Amino acid sequence: MTPTTLRLDNISKITDEAKAREMLKRLRWPDGVACPRCGSMDVYKIVAKEGSKMRDGVYRCKDCRKMKTSNQFTVTVGTIFEDSHIKQSLWLMAISLMCASKKGISAHQVHRMLGITYKTAWFMCHRIRFAMQRPASKRMHGVIEADETYIGGKKRGFGNQSKFENKTPVVALVQRNGSVRSFAVPTVSAATLKEVLLENVHPSSHLITDELNAYRKLEENFASHRTVRHARFEYVRGDVYTNTVEGCFGLLKRGVNGTFHHISREHLHRYLSEFDFRYNRRKINDQQRTVRAIAGFEGKRLTYRDSLS
Repeated sequence: MTPTTLRLDNISKITDEAKAREMLKRLRWPDGVACPRCGSMDVYKIVAKEGSKMRDGVYRCKDCRKMKTSNQFTVTVGTIFEDSHIKQSLWLMAISLMCASKKGISAHQVHRMLGITYKTAWFMCHRIRFAMQRPASKRMHGVIEADETYIGGKKRGFGNQSKFENKTPVVALVQRNGSVRSFAVPTVSAATLKEVLLENVHPSSHLITDELNAYRKLEENFASHRTVRHARFEYVRGDVYTNTVEGCFGLLKRGVNGTFHHISREHLHRYLSEFDFRYNRRKINDQQRTVRAIAGFEGKRLTYRDSLS
């Protein structure tokens, strides 16, 4: 049985710590409890004696004990929840809120709704975004739309200030009827765009872009390369358009402008992971999306020091 087929209660309404811990256990170990350090299933649960201060849900691995290494663990070890003093039920609520909010939810809103400090909410949200990153298993194929945009501050005053100043370029690739991959890049140049495309798009694919000069001469790397001419007010020519990728940018920018208001260059890549995660699972409901998120948190850790950079 896979985590997405488990019959679970409404995750956002779990307030009991025992139920939250049991739900995490079922998601992480659907085939039985396994040691997160060595993978052994030769484990047993430690039953606390009456009056003992031993916390519930602690297991011991017999194989790790033979090797004289740390052999105690809980369901949170090796996940984003490890070493967190926040209740697991609050973690589940935060994950559920982020998975259900189409345009994202701010750390201030999480702080108000869960009754935790803003600093804690901020760190929680970044740990969840970090865990939402999914490594690409293979290159995209089929019809691929590629486009670029700029995220960041607005031009102020007059003078020769570029409208792109203080903004971070973002390149997005969308597979028609499939997934999106977004990248924060240093510059929008032919070399940068070509590197992103070659790493993520299969040579047999058909590429569609706008008429930006940086996209020129890409047909030699792919099956075809067609462009839509926005400068001539052309937005659709048969099946040649970039409306899908521009729709992804629309969601991202509504989230930036309406929810977060400001995203720093240092943290932009994590926000992109969050929006990509939701978009790529847009055809399932909020509950299923939350289950998918939790099931993918295995082996993901982000310390507070690392989250600042």
